[in-house]
Amino acid sequence: MFELAQEAGDEDAMNEVSSLIVDLADRFERVEFHKMLSEDVDSKNAIVTINAGAGGTESQDWAQMLLRMYQRWAQDKGFKCELLDALPGEEAGIKNATLTISGPYAYGLLKSEAGVHRLVRISPFDSNARRHTSFTSVFVTPEIDDDFEVVINPADLRIDVFRSGGKGGQGVNTTDSAVRITHNPSGIVVVCQQERSQIKNKDLAMKVLRSRLYERHLEEERKKQATIEDSKKDIAWGSQIRSYVLHPYKMVKDHRTGFVVPTAEKTLDGDLDGFIKAYLTCRITGEWARGGGGGDEV
Repeated sequence: MFELAQEAGDEDAMNEVSSLIVDLADRFERVEFHKMLSEDVDSKNAIVTINAGAGGTESQDWAQMLLRMYQRWAQDKGFKCELLDALPGEEAGIKNATLTISGPYAYGLLKSEAGVHRLVRISPFDSNARRHTSFTSVFVTPEIDDDFEVVINPADLRIDVFRSGGKGGQGVNTTDSAVRITHNPSGIVVVCQQERSQIKNKDLAMKVLRSRLYERHLEEERKKQATIEDSKKDIAWGSQIRSYVLHPYKMVKDHRTGFVVPTAEKTLDGDLDGFIKAYLTCRITGEWARGGGGGDEV
């Protein structure tokens, strides 16, 4: 159509060709992106757990910032975001939090976030206005529904109930509605106090436990494959995956992919698509960034 329009000098046809190219490019990009989300659990909802690292109030405030970042990301995507449990810090922020993010391919997109996130900034809690570095761990698992069989022996479980803390009304705060489930063989502990009903909290906690056990199974399967193990070295749990620098300059850098944005505000407001796409692309190509770089701060 372009060749015919060019030969005839037909401006209307050329405009139509331009419009078609834009539409096709957008469709092609979406198909290519969808192709990256090919694992069985990629289409599932995501369970995100955030744990503040050592450093007291600094790390707890950083954990709160990350919680807000993922909530904003989910909101921008039109996904449902539900906070299952959060333990407030003594002065500010949170010690840990667990939330579910429900939407198409939520897990496939958010699995890029699993790892340690590093923040460099002038501390708002330091009267001398010194620069601080804080670390927070993020763990992401797929929400496993009844279609996936995860066998849990009731004898392996320790179930404790306790009074919910924080806001939520009389029904939450005056009854033993919160539930803590400990899976003894794995050491996994799940807490849920979101609902007023102890039964509902137990059901939610069991769903999270099944998801974490399934993710552990997947991780064991991945470790059996040498080629995948090599690519996982830079993204394993406990490694630093991303740095957010707010001082002396502003930048966010993903150390696995080398993807960098020159400002931090948009990222902390939930703009994660560039980081997610770079991560998925590297998983497909196997071309991970090496050696970091970019200065002492990152």
